[in-house]
Amino acid sequence: MKTPLLTSIAALLLAVPAFSADEKPQHPIGYQDTPIIPGTKWHVHDGLRPQPTVVTPGEPSTQEKAGTAPSDATVLFDGTDLSKWKMDKDGSDAKWKVENGIAEVVPKSGYIATRDEFGPDFQLHVEFATPNPPSGDSQGRGNSGVFLFGRYEIQVLDSYNNPTYADGGATAIYGYMPPQVNASRPPGQWQTYDIICEGPHFADGKLTKPLVVTVLHNGVVTQNHTALIGETPHRQVGTYHVHPEKGPIKLQDHGNPMRFRNIWIRELHMPTPEDIGDGPKIGQ
Repeated sequence: MKTPLLTSIAALLLAVPAFSADEKPQHPIGYQDTPIIPGTKWHVHDGLRPQPTVVTPGEPSTQEKAGTAPSDATVLFDGTDLSKWKMDKDGSDAKWKVENGIAEVVPKSGYIATRDEFGPDFQLHVEFATPNPPSGDSQGRGNSGVFLFGRYEIQVLDSYNNPTYADGGATAIYGYMPPQVNASRPPGQWQTYDIICEGPHFADGKLTKPLVVTVLHNGVVTQNHTALIGETPHRQVGTYHVHPEKGPIKLQDHGNPMRFRNIWIRELHMPTPEDIGDGPKIGQ
């Protein structure tokens, strides 16, 4: 014999339609009777505009444990080995030490570079720790570098209570632009760089768009959409040289036993002219 409660529950189950997670909503989303965004084919709040790709975020790192990469990232180092890297000078297997999930510079062994190339636009995540106890001062203390396209250096340095020239500190665009602030942690602590790179464009042997970077150091913006004047040589003014739209990521051996972990990269797709449309109307 059915109780009144069971009868009521059964009636509710029959009255509520079942939907799977993949089914589209029964009612249209968005609008088709709103204005067109100038220069595009899309209405304001257009329900037919393509949805963003779903990405599962990675787990954040702690001082004790490395985090994980987002689901759409290419993992360059997860603590296992340096198979994604090679020695920059001769293309042989990377000779830096890997132990306990950490890659450590073997001083004087040379730079390492990714076997794959990336660009023109990407998000790069790098974690590092400078030696503790610290040794040396200025550029001789906890020095390395992250090179975009193998030629544009974001400086890595132990800048915690360690004065040096302003365009050579941690997250400086080496030899050009100092960081807006110094967000360095003490020696031995894990630190993060998150680099948003918009690659340079060349046409007919000439630069048509400079490289632009935004850098977050330990979650703090230190370079904000900074346009580079060129490559980043030592004691010279940098200039551009034509190169392909993709290039390697390089990590510098500057003679210090720097440690690295949890390195990954995501290709970025900038809005197209069709997405942007006419854009803002300056002066109106």
